[in-house]
Amino acid sequence: MNTEKIIKELKFKAVRSSGAGGQHVNKVSSKVELIFDLQNSSEFTIEEKELLFKNLKTKLTKDNLLLLQCDESRSQHKNKEIVVKRFLEIINNGLKIPKKRKPSKPTKSSILKRLEKKKKQAFKKVFRKKPEL
Repeated sequence: MNTEKIIKELKFKAVRSSGAGGQHVNKVSSKVELIFDLQNSSEFTIEEKELLFKNLKTKLTKDNLLLLQCDESRSQHKNKEIVVKRFLEIINNGLKIPKKRKPSKPTKSSILKRLEKKKKQAFKKVFRKKPEL
């Protein structure tokens, strides 16, 4: 994965941010929105795209766009750095292939314990019955 080429495919939009800032907040667009079109990206192979679609399906829009936004800082440049870092983390996590689960067998002692417990329970229930005359 070549991060520089992927970053070149990103689209950024600066928007007026809510929150602290006083009078200055009405003049400056410090909030940054990142838009990434996963469908039309040329940096990922088909297999990688399928894996990303599967792993990031909750974060994608109907048009298969990944939208991230950041307004943590009052600086547009810092917000852009933060959102790019967050984007790269999401992509790296989305490309991880989960390990296959190996089903485990119960140990012999646990099987024997279970059977003993069943026998004790059955014995209790037998003694609860009314005696036959």
